[in-house]
Amino acid sequence: MATPRLVTGLLAFFLVLGLTMVATLIYTISIDGLPFRRELLTTWMAATLVDFYTVLAPIAVWVVYREANAFTAIVWVILLICLGSVTMSFYILLQLLKLSPQESAQDPMYHVLLRSFTKDPTEYKRKHSPVIIARITFSALGCLMLGTLLYTIFTDGSPFRKELLTPWMTATLIDFYINIAALSVWVIYKESSWISGFIWVLLLICFGGVSTCAFIVKELFQLTSQDPLYLVLLNNLNSIYVCLSSN
Repeated sequence: MATPRLVTGLLAFFLVLGLTMVATLIYTISIDGLPFRRELLTTWMAATLVDFYTVLAPIAVWVVYREANAFTAIVWVILLICLGSVTMSFYILLQLLKLSPQESAQDPMYHVLLRSFTKDPTEYKRKHSPVIIARITFSALGCLMLGTLLYTIFTDGSPFRKELLTPWMTATLIDFYINIAALSVWVIYKESSWISGFIWVLLLICFGGVSTCAFIVKELFQLTSQDPLYLVLLNNLNSIYVCLSSN
């Protein structure tokens, strides 16, 4: 069975994203040295890093959920923290390559998002779900990022200044928006209409971590406190299927 176009497109998309970030890192190191220098940590660079890791947080949570082994999950999270979108891109590539022809033909997003041992809809149906904890956590993250953004604007002015665009700031922004691109794929998959999906993607591009947390909290409020937390990963059709199958 031939690999469906969606899987082929996603493979190409994330391969290009990963290679773009690798090339960006190599180029930036070659022209500006290593990033571990105090003078690089300007006020807006610090705010950008907070935004970067706010966006990375849900990806890291998904990776931890996805991995069956705690050690490999920790290794992947460390790689995410250190290498950002390079790790994210190649991790998703690995998950796509693991799909069977049948999974690729049925619903590749469903099978990539869920770990293999929770694809049985009846699993965890009796366990208490930490949906409320997730709501509080991502609400707090969103507020933290909003506070960081407002504080930085008030203390250092607008970010749209040429002197702020150093080589490492540029590399960080590319890294940041590659992660946003990955989240945008998920947002479009989640949203029931192209218009709402497009609006959310615009918000992600403009407000980064604030919009990311807002979207996740919105989706979490679609779940009850007794629902499995992993349902937040799925679109409405798949969520309904899982809920019906578990009854």
